[in-house]
Amino acid sequence: MKKEVIKTHSTCTGLIQPVSDALYVLSGKWKIPILISLTFGNKRFGQMAKEIPKITEKMLSKELRELELNQLVKRTVYDTIPVVVEYSLTEYGHSLDKLIFELATWGSEHRKRIIGK
Repeated sequence: MKKEVIKTHSTCTGLIQPVSDALYVLSGKWKIPILISLTFGNKRFGQMAKEIPKITEKMLSKELRELELNQLVKRTVYDTIPVVVEYSLTEYGHSLDKLIFELATWGSEHRKRIIGK
């Protein structure tokens, strides 16, 4: 059973800031698709670029840097010739797994409801 939330003005205002913070970190067209890609395992830059339709290399690079700054993604550089760079979700990044799958479920249901597919 879900915990009952008492709906008051202070409860409402108390939810606004943390939700705003989450949306700020995850905002934009590409961050969630990048996180989804990494949910299924470590990836090299080129692999992600192929998996995420229409993302440019410049945007992928920018979004990966931001996700790394927010400690959701880890960048590992291997000392090989040529140098290999691999991206993975951090343990903290994996804390979003449940949220991402819930969004996917909601999105599928919404699509069925609105366009019947």
